[in-house]
Amino acid sequence: MNHRLILSFLLVTLIFSCTPSPEKQAEKLIEKSINAHELSKKWADVASIKFKKKKRILDENGAVDSEYEQWLEFRLKPYYEGKISWEKDSVLHVANFNGSKMSYQMGGNAIQNEGFLRAKKSEIDAAYFAFAQPWNLMDENASLMYEGQKTLEDGKKAEAVRADYGSDSDIRWFYFDSVSAQVVANELHDKNLSLIENTSYDESTGFLLPKEQKSYRIDDARKKIFIQAEYLYSDYEVTFE
Repeated sequence: MNHRLILSFLLVTLIFSCTPSPEKQAEKLIEKSINAHELSKKWADVASIKFKKKKRILDENGAVDSEYEQWLEFRLKPYYEGKISWEKDSVLHVANFNGSKMSYQMGGNAIQNEGFLRAKKSEIDAAYFAFAQPWNLMDENASLMYEGQKTLEDGKKAEAVRADYGSDSDIRWFYFDSVSAQVVANELHDKNLSLIENTSYDESTGFLLPKEQKSYRIDDARKKIFIQAEYLYSDYEVTFE
């Protein structure tokens, strides 16, 4: 092997050895996004957070199928707790996870069915996941992979991260603005394919938190088919350590 070939081989080896792995690139991007969403406060200092969430579920023709408001409360320290309360047909519903046990009250009556309670715990976790991005993306149980820059359907450039939570039905893609690193959307591949866009943010708490989100059914080519839900967040209240 002549000196020129040896030099070329060494240069290629050096380039690849200095290039961060896709896993490290994903972590670095999420860290950058966390900095972008922490305007004047630190998420690590948050003890609890409460807010109102208005849901509007739409059918394939754009007609409103259902609409209701919920109050959501999450305690992050010293351990995770979650509570969702809402009123339907003048009956108060309260789903509560106290850190170790799940309970559900409907009009003051306790529901004891274990399968039902597990489903409600999943709803609480999903509600937390929906608003607490990008902080919850550093979940130690998730396998993260940077997938490069993508062009979303609206033409916006975004950096993509694939997150695998351990099963085929629990894989998501997260999209970050290529300039600001703010979370602009996430994509869920479950029974149906869905894209959830952050269309506006709330800055009142010292954090950049969701204000409006829209959920779309998408096809295998990641093209929007129809809008299936709208979410409006308001009345954020944050307490710190």
